[in-house]
Amino acid sequence: MAKTAIFLATGFEEIEALTVVDLLRRVHVEIDMVSITGEKRAIGSHGIVVETDKIINQLNFSEYDMLILPGGMPGTLNLEACEVLMTQVDAFYRQEKLLAAICAAPSILGHKGMLNGKTACCYPGFEKDLTGAVVSYEPVCADGNIITSRGMGCAVEFGLKIVETILGEEISRELADAIIVSKEI
Repeated sequence: MAKTAIFLATGFEEIEALTVVDLLRRVHVEIDMVSITGEKRAIGSHGIVVETDKIINQLNFSEYDMLILPGGMPGTLNLEACEVLMTQVDAFYRQEKLLAAICAAPSILGHKGMLNGKTACCYPGFEKDLTGAVVSYEPVCADGNIITSRGMGCAVEFGLKIVETILGEEISRELADAIIVSKEI
């Protein structure tokens, strides 16, 4: 079974992060909420305090199959400023392990040159940061080992695409039905 981690910085977008956590846990995919703040809590961009499972310095990154970056401001900037996390994002990219980012966070991957020739999407206004990407305005894009999404309103679709990538289309569809997704995703 895949093991995933989602990283919470001060100013993360709460819905983008917690929707993914909820959906993955519903289908029994292990996901750790990881604080990069130095303590087991993070404050979202709307003042919601979340107790995390782990602190980044506690991780053995080799145990993980996917790293997930939620957006939000200044959360995205704080993620990109975290050297430990960026070193691991680089390593995951080199190893062709799964990376997922939503909202402003795909800009991190763009700044690192990881989107060259890949179809990717982001929050409106960050397209210039998707360096080398074929920019899409679809809610979610999956290209190779990278999944990107546009923002909070796409969080369910983003989470379902992650489930599909890890467990397959049938499990993702069953989950979508169970949570009453009202349109085709």
